[in-house]
Amino acid sequence: MNEQRLHAYVDGQASVEERREFETQLAADPELAERVRAYQQQNEALHALYDPLLLEPHQLRVPVEPRSHWRRWGGLAATLALGIALGYVARGSLSMVGASAPIVREAALAHAAFVPEVRHPVEVVASEEQHLVTWLSKRLSVPLKAPSLMAAGYQLLGGRLLPPTQSSDPAPMALLMYENAQGRRLSLLIKRESTNRETAFRYADDQGARVFYWVDGPLGYALAGDVPKEELQSVARLVYQQLNP
Repeated sequence: MNEQRLHAYVDGQASVEERREFETQLAADPELAERVRAYQQQNEALHALYDPLLLEPHQLRVPVEPRSHWRRWGGLAATLALGIALGYVARGSLSMVGASAPIVREAALAHAAFVPEVRHPVEVVASEEQHLVTWLSKRLSVPLKAPSLMAAGYQLLGGRLLPPTQSSDPAPMALLMYENAQGRRLSLLIKRESTNRETAFRYADDQGARVFYWVDGPLGYALAGDVPKEELQSVARLVYQQLNP
């Protein structure tokens, strides 16, 4: 599939004839249709989160690309926009909804950005778990573990690095993603936590993503997902038990 044609269709830039031809392909290719749907959902979520920020002239001094250009860059736009938004989290430019810890918004933004991805939700897949854990541990300069959530019905998909948000702590953040048999995904964000010393489990609902977060030693953890609060709490406790056997 030609990427230019795909994004022209998603952007609404294709001609009537091209759209008809492309829709015929979509009807015959479920994987392609799912990919298009994922791009649409991802960008709708990104714009819902970032457009208010980008439209504030005192916060950004660069021109804002038209909406269609965001779609054309696919996952790259997601990563770039996520980095911008996370940077503003650290500066206090994004308001917190029912929570005071930046890790809540960071987890919610990461969940919204990468969960819709069909082919590339992670950088390193679960089949390379040892490499993934070693890599993330080295980049965060602290030993990490990838909790097993099979007891809760969730399997590790893999993980990725996220950009740092605080100049005082240049270490990046780690994101692990899990999925159950129904295709529901959970995102576990791990970061150095030097500002929040509250170790108890706390809950927040941010931009539609439910988040349980806590501090354990030098690290902060935030589990985000679009699942019932009770289920998310149960999985969060399982994560804690895995990290503290």
